[in-house]
Amino acid sequence: MALGFSPGDAAGFKFLLILVVTYGLMAALVHSILYMRFIKPLEIDAPLDRFSEARAVEHVRVLTQEIDGRQEGRPGLTEAARYITGQLEMIKKRAGSNLRIEIEESVVNGTFNMMFLGHSISLGYRNHTNIVMRISSKYSQDNEPSVLLNGHFDSPLASPGAADCGSCVASMLEIARLIVDSGWVPPRPVIFLFNGAEELFLLGSHGFMKTHQWRDTIGAFINVEASGTGGPDLVCQSGPGSWPSQVYAESAVYPMAHSAAQDVFPVIPGDTDFRIFSQDYGDIPGLDIIFLLGGYFYHTSYDTLERLLPGSMQARGENLVSIIKAFTNSSKLQVIHERESNGYQYDGEHAVFFDYLSMFMIYYTRKVAMLLHSIPIAIFLAMPIFSHKQNRGLLSCFSTFCDFMKGTIFHATGILLAIVFPVIFAILRLLFTSHAMNWFAHPYLAYLMFIPCSLVGMLIPRIIWSSFPLSQDASGLKSLKEDLSDEARFWGAFGLYAILTMAYLLGGLSGGFLTFSMSVSMLPGWISYCLSVKLFGRQSLRSTLFYMLPIVPCLAYSVYFGGFLLQFLVEKLGMMGALPPPYGYFIPDVVMAAIVGVVTGWCVGPLIPISGRWLARSSILQVLLHISVLGLALSSQFFPYSADAPKRIVFQHTFLTADANQVVESSYDFSVVDSNSLLFLFKHAPEAAKELHITSELSLKTANLSQRENFMGLFPVSFLFSRSLKFPAKSDGILKQYKQFPHLSTYEPHKVFSEGSRRVYLQLSLGSLEEVWVTVVNITGPLSNWSFADNTLPATETNAGGPPSYICRLSGASSENWNFWLEASGSEDLRVDVAVIDQYMVDETKKLRGLFPEWVDVVAYSSFLSSYIF
Repeated sequence: MALGFSPGDAAGFKFLLILVVTYGLMAALVHSILYMRFIKPLEIDAPLDRFSEARAVEHVRVLTQEIDGRQEGRPGLTEAARYITGQLEMIKKRAGSNLRIEIEESVVNGTFNMMFLGHSISLGYRNHTNIVMRISSKYSQDNEPSVLLNGHFDSPLASPGAADCGSCVASMLEIARLIVDSGWVPPRPVIFLFNGAEELFLLGSHGFMKTHQWRDTIGAFINVEASGTGGPDLVCQSGPGSWPSQVYAESAVYPMAHSAAQDVFPVIPGDTDFRIFSQDYGDIPGLDIIFLLGGYFYHTSYDTLERLLPGSMQARGENLVSIIKAFTNSSKLQVIHERESNGYQYDGEHAVFFDYLSMFMIYYTRKVAMLLHSIPIAIFLAMPIFSHKQNRGLLSCFSTFCDFMKGTIFHATGILLAIVFPVIFAILRLLFTSHAMNWFAHPYLAYLMFIPCSLVGMLIPRIIWSSFPLSQDASGLKSLKEDLSDEARFWGAFGLYAILTMAYLLGGLSGGFLTFSMSVSMLPGWISYCLSVKLFGRQSLRSTLFYMLPIVPCLAYSVYFGGFLLQFLVEKLGMMGALPPPYGYFIPDVVMAAIVGVVTGWCVGPLIPISGRWLARSSILQVLLHISVLGLALSSQFFPYSADAPKRIVFQHTFLTADANQVVESSYDFSVVDSNSLLFLFKHAPEAAKELHITSELSLKTANLSQRENFMGLFPVSFLFSRSLKFPAKSDGILKQYKQFPHLSTYEPHKVFSEGSRRVYLQLSLGSLEEVWVTVVNITGPLSNWSFADNTLPATETNAGGPPSYICRLSGASSENWNFWLEASGSEDLRVDVAVIDQYMVDETKKLRGLFPEWVDVVAYSSFLSSYIF
């Protein structure tokens, strides 16, 4: 060996190369699946009985390029409603005589309380537009159970909303056209709800469920959403009951679902209309189907037509058509009063389901899962009885079980170290670099930095294995000792996955299919290995390869699941919020490193019990550590952001007003939603820093910090902000633009009740503001009742140790005043703070926004703050 490698080292590197090639091929396959390379979008001239992505994309083009902004308060939202209605009317004209098509444009008003992002809030809304279309047989009855397809056509602040949710609207329009042009007559009515106020916290769907005449006919629903620009159209939530997921499993053309998403979704900041239909107001069985990749552009100005991933809408459309047909043909489709009268009850538990590389679905009920997922732990507990090599007896069985448990502990330690090592590397990198999240625009850097050191952590227990003797007596027999060691390591790893599977099951979670599939796939691998050892010997690399081959399908799924999770996490960590320094600076990198360790553990873990003999060598561990160090060094040369992975900042031009026409103070307030602070931003955005007169001496200790209450108009999203900065600004431009600013006053005398409480009648005028998005009212003091939410107060909120307060968001029709009353339980004053977000910006603000580089996405708007005492 010219390089000083032993024969064992050479075989180890050979096996490592085999693993690199194998996992590389699996990663390439997974990448093609996740980015829809296997789906060919149909052109605009495709047959009329087929869903065409090109036809749907034309709708997205109109909604995003010909219509300027679909935010609440802007004219574009009305134009979008007009366009959708026009398209539906054209579809109606083409319908045959065997179809009945009804189109309604309804205006919804309402008020209710909800929890959002963990905060309690009251919502009041008026004059929001919903467009509803029902397609049914001409013989259908008005009270027949129907299937609802829901999507929203409004878009978030400062975003064109091509994916979120222009793609949803476009898919729905194309499906409605397909139903009519294909000649298919739905056996049950299909309702299309184009709701115009989802971004304002699910108001459009709430209005539909509270007021529309067809709400009681809905027997199932499908909510389509976008948290990215394409990729897998994942079923993130289903229920109540298992019937919706069963329908999906049986009918999806390109299945993209796994029940583990329902375990994770509650942790993700945000919500969808699914909760309105299935949980809060409907108890209707349904599916929540969401685009999840391309999250770099979610709620940004980069959510444009060009960013949509080709093939994604084609897969979504074909899936939805098939699912709608399955729902309308199902005997379980019933309206709520039928379910109640028939005594039908949901099973109350989620089924277990997952797609295999988007080729087919595996689905089984919770009852079946109770049986299946118990089998691995039963096998693990039974194996000591059948596997001991020498004396048969209770003591021998106990010794074997102890060795198996030793294997379990060692394998669990390896998985834990596979997480700890990348975390340590991530912390060390941050101690010597000037910014975090270098991997954000370059995810492969995270893999290069963290996977090799994760493997080192996983292999360390194998190195020290021999230091802990076996409980079984194998003295004098080297081959028997090796045999027993392999057996203990294998069944120990098997036992760990069996225990985790059982823990998932007992915890009521639905993600145990992953560890269950690992343990099941290891069994044929072990049988293959035992047979190959008899043919080739334990020291032959071929025996290890024979162990690996039966596990490859499971490993491919692990790479598919893990690859998707990692990419989704990378994209979302740019918007998960900024925590205070010093610890907040470390959190995204630590989270990323830990998840890479977890994914590496489940992708490679099943191989380690047998392949560890080749990989747990000092020469290989040194190479892996060198690769990680190289990755750390290279990462410092890469900038965290790009136009394809922008940094998000919030830029608020704040006006503190008094009376209706006076500006007391004007300021520019900035905040970020990731761990690289505003100091980092202005260091790398010199033109914007120059305009703000920022010098190199700027620090968080000396800067003028902007308090969270300055961002009250974004509540509760403002709780994602930390260390916001404030800079002086002029108010001349806004005084020229608007004659009157938002103002709160009384419109009736106060009323005092006999028990000592008093009622204050208030009128909120939004002045001459032109593009109001939302108004937030924050009330502190002895509030005992109010006119919002059916006279029901939400839970109180506190900010930085301040007094408890009640918060209400109001939206819709800025030309009208809001009249409401507040009731105080004592003589103490009520303080009312008002924040109004207006999308109009003065020229100076627009100029400053344009000075930021292209790797920055700026959500810019004006905010008017005022305070009152009553």
